[in-house]
Amino acid sequence: MYAVIETGGKQYKVEAGQELYIEKLNVEADDKVVFDKVLAVGGDDGIKVGSPYVKGAKVNAKVIKNGKAKKVTVFTYKPKKNEKRKMGHRQPYTKVSITDIKA
Repeated sequence: MYAVIETGGKQYKVEAGQELYIEKLNVEADDKVVFDKVLAVGGDDGIKVGSPYVKGAKVNAKVIKNGKAKKVTVFTYKPKKNEKRKMGHRQPYTKVSITDIKA
């Protein structure tokens, strides 16, 4: 069984037992989190698509850790003007493990 959930402005196709990195949530490690914005649920009996969300469908997950991704270097410049700027950015994330899907 799989589900398509929406979190952090993005959509993810998830299955039970899967680990994924999502946008940072305000939860601590080893906490439980419930995703109720389920767009679609699929299984052996077919697929259920919501409009916009499937009623009564939930995806339960366990937070493994919070962290930051590797640094991305951003370099901007304007040619012939001696104008340049170098910056770095580390995107925060939350790593979750999907425990079960309830449709």
